[in-house]
Amino acid sequence: MVAICQAASPKSVEAVAAALFFGLPSPRVALMLYPMKSFQTFRTALLLLLLPFAVFPAPAHVAANEMAAAANKFVAALDDSQKAKATFDFKSDERANWHYIPKPRNGLAIKEMSGPQRELARALLRSGLSEHGYRKATNIMSLEVILGDLEGSARKFPRDPELYHFSVFGKPDPKGAWGWRVEGHHLSVNFTLAADRTPAATPSFFGSNPAEVKDGPHKGLRILSDEEDLGRQLVKSLSHEQRKSAIVATNAPKEIFTEASRKVKPLEPVGLPAARMDSRQKERLVKLIRVYVDRYRPDIADEDWRKIEKAGLEQIQFAWYGGLERGEGHYYRVQGPTFLMEYDNTQNSNNHIHAVWRDFENDFGEDLLRQHYAETPHP
Repeated sequence: MVAICQAASPKSVEAVAAALFFGLPSPRVALMLYPMKSFQTFRTALLLLLLPFAVFPAPAHVAANEMAAAANKFVAALDDSQKAKATFDFKSDERANWHYIPKPRNGLAIKEMSGPQRELARALLRSGLSEHGYRKATNIMSLEVILGDLEGSARKFPRDPELYHFSVFGKPDPKGAWGWRVEGHHLSVNFTLAADRTPAATPSFFGSNPAEVKDGPHKGLRILSDEEDLGRQLVKSLSHEQRKSAIVATNAPKEIFTEASRKVKPLEPVGLPAARMDSRQKERLVKLIRVYVDRYRPDIADEDWRKIEKAGLEQIQFAWYGGLERGEGHYYRVQGPTFLMEYDNTQNSNNHIHAVWRDFENDFGEDLLRQHYAETPHP
């Protein structure tokens, strides 16, 4: 897994979470970063040390059990008015009503929760994400404070790290069909569960504005640094001939093509196929894809990677639009037979990232539910 934004210590991670989930007087928490090289060195040494004790990915029912337990504890702690906001019928149209812009949302906002309820909400979010995915998500929330300072108060929709909404769809049951979502500005994580199968975790949206903090105590902070840097490293590693296929246009689109569509189909098959990449370039492509997949808990990430790999890595296409240097507007997409990843950095003087991962057949658990209902008849 690739750590994108690491807190300097467990205490600082908890400080971020406390500001977001426990309602401290001020959410202005210093986000500190590991020097990436030193963290990777430490991680490698630790993995080698623990290799003899490695644990294989947990069965799918473990994810179902843990998510159901966390969701039930969260819902049980709510009063009636809070439950009315946080819970929906599983077949409700609201389950597919997702977006990543600042807007009024349904669900129960963090700012409407008590301290103990925030702790349970945090546990629910942790149940679906990897450790670095969780840190990335909470850092995106806390970035609202910096964005608010940059923009000032004279705006229609407030920048507020507590305006992230939790929603539960259906009855959380390890053996049944249900789902949950956490969503706000620049963050939307959507989970669908059906019996003992591995949960579906798309659509998956992570964004960052600013992409890089230019001034102040957090100067240099880049929450989605790997999403940007690995894409650029890949395109710049291509030969002149490869770039003729990979670079589709010198101007980047103003937004990801699929935006917040509820259902997506494969985009135009443009770009450079992995089959035409050398081994080093393929490694970079895989590393880039894993940045998106590994936001989620290992059992979900491993199952999704197996699906991508089974469909054929050689068929994956990498397409780039825009400039090749830092600070220039740019867009890329990685598209395979089963999935699409889009990244765009063109807004706010090319310092505003949108990054989405979609599954053509399994967004909102569509394929998962199809299999579940075929094997388990429901009235």
